[in-house]
Amino acid sequence: MDDGGTARHRNGAHKRPRLEDVAARVGLSTASVSLVLRGVAGPSERTRQRVLKAAADLGYQVDRTASTLASRRSRLLGVMVDIHSPFHAELVEHLHTAAEEVGYDLVLSTLTRTRDEQTAVETLLAFRSEALILLGPTSPADVLAVLDNKAPVITVGRRIADAALDVVRTADDEGVGQIVDHLVGLGHREIVYVDGGKGVIATDRRRGYRTAMRRHGLGDRIRVLAGDNTEAAGERAARHLLDGPELPTAVVAFNDQCAIGVLAAFTRAGVSVPGRISVVGYDDDTLSRLSCFNLTTVSQSAREQARHAVTAAVERLDQDRTEPREVVLTPRLIVRGTTGQAV
Repeated sequence: MDDGGTARHRNGAHKRPRLEDVAARVGLSTASVSLVLRGVAGPSERTRQRVLKAAADLGYQVDRTASTLASRRSRLLGVMVDIHSPFHAELVEHLHTAAEEVGYDLVLSTLTRTRDEQTAVETLLAFRSEALILLGPTSPADVLAVLDNKAPVITVGRRIADAALDVVRTADDEGVGQIVDHLVGLGHREIVYVDGGKGVIATDRRRGYRTAMRRHGLGDRIRVLAGDNTEAAGERAARHLLDGPELPTAVVAFNDQCAIGVLAAFTRAGVSVPGRISVVGYDDDTLSRLSCFNLTTVSQSAREQARHAVTAAVERLDQDRTEPREVVLTPRLIVRGTTGQAV
């Protein structure tokens, strides 16, 4: 009875696998295995799959601390995200995929009602993020420009005028214009817009509504209600309309969350959507696609925005690009069940 062998097995059972163990399993050098595990180009696809399978079988995990100390690079992209935004959550999912494909990982820092952008960004820098991907930042352009001197800044979703920063966004004014075009094509003339509050994104979408209404000869029917990016704002706007002398035939909301609030208020009041009134959102977030909402909206191409944002960060970090770049994607109207012919 070999108690010694059993004891050795027990003692080694919880030993953390090393890079050398993975290399021995596949018969490659530790350098080659390291290239695969760090996502660096070079090894063939067959080699990459062998290494990844061996690492998974052994339960090997990259020691990020040791890797960082050895390379003096963290290979981390810091992402600032609004914890209340379903669209930001979807962007983060696509950012993770895009970052992993080029050998980077993400650090997330959240915006909340009590946690501002400065705090979120300071946290990202404290974790040695090499570049900052800021989702819908509201800080002034000059503040963001100063921040770019500390780490490359890529702003997502917001237009930055006259600032030497990388920007990835959709043409928000054009997206709202597509909504108005769609509604006018259905015979709507009394089209109300629920605003998104302050900030560049809200300004661009509001301008898109006004411009499109004037283009269709409806300038005298422009009506903008105060709002923001929450369901509560949509509910307040809908109740205001319900208390008025006559409902419009369509409501366009700043984003999908606001539009869902509008829908909720109309449903409770027994107002048929789209039978009596049409409702449109913006963002095409995950909630808008649920069958209980089936919301007509505008897609911002979250996957494409994420891919371009990561590409911009890698170009700044690994390819020494210094000239700022703006990528403007064309939004796309998604027609679902909350719009119909005007009554």
